[in-house]
Amino acid sequence: MRFLLLLASLFASYAVSAQKINRLIRESEISRVLSALASDDMQGRKAPSPGLEKAAAFIAGEFRKAGLKPLDPSSASHLQSFSVNQFDLTSQEVLVNGQAVPKDALLCFPGSEQVNWDNRGAEIVRIMPGENAIQKLYGLIQDGKSYLVTADTSHRNQLARFRAFRAQRLDGSGTVVAVIGTDSVQSYQVNLAARKTARPYANVGAMIPGKKSDEVVVFSAHYDHLGIGKAKNQDSVFNGANDDASGTAAVIALAKYFRKIKKPERTLIFVAFTAEESGGYGSQYFSKRQDPAKVVAMFNIEMIGTDSKWGKNSAFITGYEKSDFGKLLQENLQGSAFRFEPDPYPDQNLFYRSDNATLARLGVPAHTISTSKMDSEPYYHTVDDEFETLDTKNMTEIIKAIALSSKGIVSGKQTPSRVLGE
Repeated sequence: MRFLLLLASLFASYAVSAQKINRLIRESEISRVLSALASDDMQGRKAPSPGLEKAAAFIAGEFRKAGLKPLDPSSASHLQSFSVNQFDLTSQEVLVNGQAVPKDALLCFPGSEQVNWDNRGAEIVRIMPGENAIQKLYGLIQDGKSYLVTADTSHRNQLARFRAFRAQRLDGSGTVVAVIGTDSVQSYQVNLAARKTARPYANVGAMIPGKKSDEVVVFSAHYDHLGIGKAKNQDSVFNGANDDASGTAAVIALAKYFRKIKKPERTLIFVAFTAEESGGYGSQYFSKRQDPAKVVAMFNIEMIGTDSKWGKNSAFITGYEKSDFGKLLQENLQGSAFRFEPDPYPDQNLFYRSDNATLARLGVPAHTISTSKMDSEPYYHTVDDEFETLDTKNMTEIIKAIALSSKGIVSGKQTPSRVLGE
């Protein structure tokens, strides 16, 4: 009998919450925001570009109209501005164990215009056979420290994909030099020269101060996309409606929702990241300004405009097995038909490919929520990723489910377990 009473109570509680959320999160409002972000007027939101600046101003305006405070309480702006430095190598000379490393076995990502190491200045890291070389190297590049990386020859073809990667770095970033085909390092000498070009970028963020300022919950998405490219049927704008105007519209909707209900126990941050498509620089900059010990959870939202592989009323969570984040969310949806599932595409390493990755590497239960069918999304990274291709009704239900499922974490009643190291 007690179990039946508890079950009835949970269903009743969910029904009351659902009625309230239906008034506060509406499809018409989400469609308005989404269609604006994905319009040709935003020119595909490439970072950096005038179109992206226009999108940033639009998002900031939505936060401002909703009465949300900027991330920096001393500023009137919702923009979190910073620079990304592009380093174009003008010369490179690398010796390992007294032997010059040939250019086809070398990848250099400088963090300054001059790099001179002589048996000191770098931590030596080995990429072992069987490891995911791209994941590991990309993580080291994001880390901000200086590394001399040695990789087994079995990784040569995989790492060759990095050769076209432009060495853009945040201020204070370290240098990463990768050598392919060297097993051990007894001595090394590195001399790099590069031309630096600084480019302006900006995240757009807002916050709702909670009763606990030292416990933070982050809701995020990236608002940049690919810009203007090769025309198809006279259309050259990569609108990025699903990727990731859908996630950005969700963050704006969630910010407005939480602004209208009672003051949260934990402080809430809502942030639209720039430059995810070109290297994740926005989330890296943001993460370096957070104390990871204070970030309780991160809800990163990426491509929720199409049905998942399970159909409607469902989404997946990347890195589901790395913390109990997903299980806690599902507990709060008892009485609902909505389901959060584990990531069905583990071979694509999605957990470390989106804006949650930097904080996740620091132990934060930072996960991405998505519905994208990564093996069969016909409009992914094409000019056809337009507002009209999305299911805004289902998308609205997903946003409501995120809002309801997050209530235990927002209220301080639930705390997800931390993510362990890679």
